[in-house]
Amino acid sequence: IIERMPGTLFVVATPIGNLEDLSFRALRTLREAQIIAAEDTRRTAKLLAHYEVRCPMVSLREHNEHRETPRLVARLVAGESIALVSDAGTPTIADPGAGLIGAARAQGIRVVPIPGPSAITTALSASGLPAGRFLFLGFAPRSGTARREWLAAASAEPGTVICFEAPHRAQRTLAELRDCVGKRPIIACREITKIHEILVEYTSKDAAIGPGEFTILIGPKTGPDQAENTSKFAPEQLSALMGCLTERQAFNEADALRLVARAAGMDEREVKKTIKKHRISVKQQNK
Repeated sequence: IIERMPGTLFVVATPIGNLEDLSFRALRTLREAQIIAAEDTRRTAKLLAHYEVRCPMVSLREHNEHRETPRLVARLVAGESIALVSDAGTPTIADPGAGLIGAARAQGIRVVPIPGPSAITTALSASGLPAGRFLFLGFAPRSGTARREWLAAASAEPGTVICFEAPHRAQRTLAELRDCVGKRPIIACREITKIHEILVEYTSKDAAIGPGEFTILIGPKTGPDQAENTSKFAPEQLSALMGCLTERQAFNEADALRLVARAAGMDEREVKKTIKKHRISVKQQNK
C-alpha cells in the first residue's frame, strides 16, 4: 500500500486593485492548485478570468469558515493542494483564513506563504511617515464603547498607526481621529493602485474626501514631551482625547479621565492637571 502524501496549503497574496500586481509565483500557484478557497468567489473569478486560470473555487468567508475548515483540511489530508486567497491583498490580514491555517498546521499540513501586495505596506511606503515602528489596528468598530476604546488606542500609540475603513464610514472615522490625535499628521490613502488612487494629508475634519476603500495612517508622536517619555501625550493631545471621549456625554468625566490616563501611561491627577493648564493657556492665547 502506497501512503499518499498530504497536500499543501498555499497562502496567496493577490492584487489590491491593479491586476498587473499579481506575481509570477502567485499565478503559477493558482494554476497548479486543485482548489482555490476564496473570500468572495465572484471577485476572485474576475482575477482568474483575467489570467485565464481555470480552477474550481470554494467560498471561505467570515460567516462560513468554521463550517468549511474541516472539509478543506480533509481534502488537504487526502493529498490535494489548496490556494487560500482573500478579496485583495495578503490573506488573514483583517480577512478570514486564520482558522483554516491553524487547523491545517495542527494536522501537520505544510503551509506555504506566497508573498505579494498588502495595502498596509503599500500605503506606508508612499506616506513619508516613519516605518521603523507601526501598529495596525484593522477596521474601527462601528460604535459604542469598543469604538471609543479603539480611538483611545490609536491616540495612545507613539509610533505610526495604520487602519482600514469602509467607504461609507471613512469620513466619520477620519473626523474622529482628527479630534483625538492632536497635531499628528493623518494620511488618507484612497483606492490604492486603482485608477482613482489618491494619497492626501487629512488636515480638517470638515474636508471632503470622496468615496472609495481607505487605508488611513497616523504619524508618530513628536515633540519634547515624547522625547522624554514616549508613553506620555503632549498636553494638546490629552485635551483632545478627553474632549473626544466626553463629547455627547459618551463618557462621564471621571471615566474619561481614567481611560485617558491608562492610554497615556500617566497618573489621573497628572492628566487632569496637565489638561487644566493647557486649557487655561489656550484661553489666554485667544484673548
